[in-house]
Amino acid sequence: MIYVTRRVDFCSSHRLFNPEYSDEKNEAIYGNCSNLNGHGHNYILDVTIKGEINAETGMVIELNALKKLIKTEVADYLDHKNLNIDVNFLKDINPTVENLAVKIWERLESKIPNGTLHEIKLFETERNFAVYRG
Repeated sequence: MIYVTRRVDFCSSHRLFNPEYSDEKNEAIYGNCSNLNGHGHNYILDVTIKGEINAETGMVIELNALKKLIKTEVADYLDHKNLNIDVNFLKDINPTVENLAVKIWERLESKIPNGTLHEIKLFETERNFAVYRG
């Protein structure tokens, strides 16, 4: 078994909050991330595929195909968007890095042409990231 990773980046804004909480409670839980006007991140997304090397191609998955899939299923929807407002598949979801990782997995899992989706690693900052393995 071998693991292959493709990295992409995108920029998005969001506000972390629970609409059932008061502004004070949201601020206590989410800090500056609950700013009423939101804030932005330069996200880095690593998508890891596992599988066997195809003897004919020498690859688990053709990386250009994986790049196009991530672009059309994820980056095109999230880049330069407000995650709370502009992204239908995040409707009614608090766009934490954890929830984003799960939703990205859900968008990609059934569409991987070769190999199997192994891991989503989503960096919100260089110090904050989530790893999801289904």
